[in-house]
Amino acid sequence: MIGGTELIILVVVIGVLLFGAAKIPQLAKTFGKAKAEYKKGEIEGDKELKDFKENKNDETP
Repeated sequence: MIGGTELIILVVVIGVLLFGAAKIPQLAKTFGKAKAEYKKGEIEGDKELKDFKENKNDETP
């Protein structure tokens, strides 16, 4: 079975072969931005859900 370190090395090698060494930093930057945007949306969704639950509890007689 392939361990964590071997898997990461394998993915990097395949990435370099598929995209070329020059594209890897650009792909990593794009991935980082997408991850940050996802996290931001997740936080906003959690905040809206919390606000909704608080407002629902305030309206309950």
